[in-house]
Amino acid sequence: MATDPHQLHQRHLASAQQSVEAIAKLQHHSSYRLAFADNEFLMQDELRHVRLQLEYLKPQLVLEQHNINATIVVFGSARFLSPEQAKTAQALAEHQLANADTAENKLALQRANKQLANSKYYTASQQFAALATRYSCCNPSYAMTIISGGGPGVMEAANRGAMDAGGESIGLNIVLPKEQQPNPYITPQFCFQFHYFAIRKMHFLQRARALLAFPGGFGTLDELFETLTLIQTKKAERVPVILYDQAFWQKLINFDMLVEEGVISASDLELIQYADTPEQAWQLIMDYYQLPG
Repeated sequence: MATDPHQLHQRHLASAQQSVEAIAKLQHHSSYRLAFADNEFLMQDELRHVRLQLEYLKPQLVLEQHNINATIVVFGSARFLSPEQAKTAQALAEHQLANADTAENKLALQRANKQLANSKYYTASQQFAALATRYSCCNPSYAMTIISGGGPGVMEAANRGAMDAGGESIGLNIVLPKEQQPNPYITPQFCFQFHYFAIRKMHFLQRARALLAFPGGFGTLDELFETLTLIQTKKAERVPVILYDQAFWQKLINFDMLVEEGVISASDLELIQYADTPEQAWQLIMDYYQLPG
């Protein structure tokens, strides 16, 4: 029996259509994606070492390409407000208390008053970063770029001060349970986001020529003590570690007691310096490296 040409043509069309659909289905399957473009693949536990490497390499290559090899790390509380923000918050708290004299509103005013008092640290961080950046812009042979955690508070102030002085600065943001956004003063090409604290800390210290620690909470203490431990054990090169506001730090941490108990050496205290003004902090760095004035 002769085959109907029309039916044969229809069978060929149907077969071709099935082939196209089969190929399309294969191409859309996750197994067909390029490995480096497959997020589901990359996010597996077995690929953690790859993610660690990528997270290290991205900022590393960018900073190398821009010849940034010396930084000043500024860290401290993310909760400190700028004086402008703190004054606004205080005025609002006063208004709420005037309208309703409740225990809750009284507590809110106390907090607002404390925030206004602590806004001095925001100002000091901003002023210090401006001093350091202005010097670096005028003395490129001795340039040191401000680097912060990229978030609000003291970190924002440091990036803001660098911008005020007409310079660039780096921000190393971290993914946290509560949403964190980069502050708007970071130089865009130096605004990085991290998942791993360990890699972020590596980038803080790798190029650090000095660290200035403002008052802060657990995160600030974590970064401070990790830095001191690495320098103490000679895993990191010694650089100035400056604690801003001597009264705060000596109230918080009894370093002398650690010596008395024999858990650190008296010489370990030499790893720490104190400053009570932005100018004093910058002068300590100038003196350490004997920088020309």
